[in-house]
Amino acid sequence: MTDPVPGVPGPAVPAGHVEPCPRRVRARLDGRVVLDTTEARYLWEHPWYPRWTIPAADVDPAVLVEDPATRPDPHGTVRDVALRTADGDRPAGRRYVDGPLGGTVAFTWTALDAWFEEDEQVHGHPRSPYVRVDALRSRRRVRVELDGIVLAESDAPVLLFETGLPTRAYLDPTAVDPTVLEPSDTVTACPYKGVTSRYWSVRTPAGRYDDLAWTYDQPAPAVARIAGLVAFYDERVDVVVDGVARPRPRTHLA
Repeated sequence: MTDPVPGVPGPAVPAGHVEPCPRRVRARLDGRVVLDTTEARYLWEHPWYPRWTIPAADVDPAVLVEDPATRPDPHGTVRDVALRTADGDRPAGRRYVDGPLGGTVAFTWTALDAWFEEDEQVHGHPRSPYVRVDALRSRRRVRVELDGIVLAESDAPVLLFETGLPTRAYLDPTAVDPTVLEPSDTVTACPYKGVTSRYWSVRTPAGRYDDLAWTYDQPAPAVARIAGLVAFYDERVDVVVDGVARPRPRTHLA
């Protein structure tokens, strides 16, 4: 686990924290809803974001398969579980037999085909109730470099502030040198921003750097200002803001 990013607010809760989730949570498997609950709980297995634990009673028993063997867990005794799919049983997480989470199932995110908070699909992991994301217009001058080559420069960025992460500068595509970009097939998903539309690798005279830049054509409504703009991983490029070089942050993302 990396240290908190200097100069930005860090995670609000420690690993091991548990809280009730006031939102209706549903998930689909093989085209149908197989869990539906208003009694989910957030479990932070690390400080960065939570997973949900779902009451076993709110999971379709026709798809839930439990291993009879038990093993210890920091929150009690657990059994491994799988989900019965059209293609066979899929490893899916663990059920808590006892302890504060007893009677709930902690599913791995990818064990289900799609997750929903109320009627909105959520991508990547549950949204933390302690994370705030703001996209603000700015007149700071931002320059992005790599190996001494200027990749982008703008004095009209949209700055994205997200709890626990470095401030990201989203730049107009016209501010980015297209000659250094190479399209990538990578797609990533964020519960706060949505699903990326495009990724690019960067090539400089020193070589190729995979998946350094991305854009969201249809971001989540809360960050609509970043639509169509380009951002770079601050962790892997050199960023200069108002003439001051910023050290590369170390995060859990890159």
